[in-house]
Amino acid sequence: MARLPLEDNFNDVINKTQRGLKISDEDLAKRAEVTVEDLAAVKGGKPLFAVIRRVARHLHLGPDALEILAKKEWYPEQPNFPTGFAAFNTPFEDMTVNSYLAWDSRSKIGAAFDTGANCDAMLDTINAEKIKIQYLFITHTHDDHIADLKKLAEGTKAEVWASEKEPVDYPGARTFKENAHFHIGPIAIKTLFTWGHSPGMTTYFITGLSWPLAIVGDSIFSSSMGGSPTHYADQLRNNKEKILTLPNDTVLACGHGPLTTLGQEKRHNPFFTR
Repeated sequence: MARLPLEDNFNDVINKTQRGLKISDEDLAKRAEVTVEDLAAVKGGKPLFAVIRRVARHLHLGPDALEILAKKEWYPEQPNFPTGFAAFNTPFEDMTVNSYLAWDSRSKIGAAFDTGANCDAMLDTINAEKIKIQYLFITHTHDDHIADLKKLAEGTKAEVWASEKEPVDYPGARTFKENAHFHIGPIAIKTLFTWGHSPGMTTYFITGLSWPLAIVGDSIFSSSMGGSPTHYADQLRNNKEKILTLPNDTVLACGHGPLTTLGQEKRHNPFFTR
């Protein structure tokens, strides 16, 4: 997969945090001791670093990480999976979205995670590698993540699974509770409910590949996280309690943007570095 841009710019992080915390521009400007005009400029994408740092502190964001994001000085080092993992990126309206495969290279049995906007490249890989897809797991049911569900489900004959808190509308689809376990040969998959961005957002924690792997959907992005105007605190808490407690070398396969690792995000993600 080609080098993908980060999902969010510094002003996206500020805007989604302010919206989630329900703080008005006037209140935030007053707390941060900046002018409403300078705040508006920063929210519009102007890199006024002194203002960014002041605003970050009052939004409980890491000032250093947010400034580095504004300066475009960091990009996550990409982990290498020699086999058993593939990532796909497809355009959806004005953005792109990711989907993933994980499989046991010996038995050639695997699982798909979301469909992206178009699953043709994923099906090509499945056929080329001669993989039998046993499970099709859904992180959440936003349109961009399940746009090609019918084609992928019919093309693989896989069992379709999603959270009991956010069932997917597909004939025969099944639901799981939190901490459900699935196995594909030596590969173990555990479900973690990291809801907030959506009611049943699920992270799939996978062991048995070259690295521990977490398919996180829109729970976390490199240098950001999925927003929620109504359940922001829940999203942040679930991320901290259920994703940030995984091993530091866990690879995070995000719903948008590049792969990253938990250790890198602990150092560079403004939501987790303050």
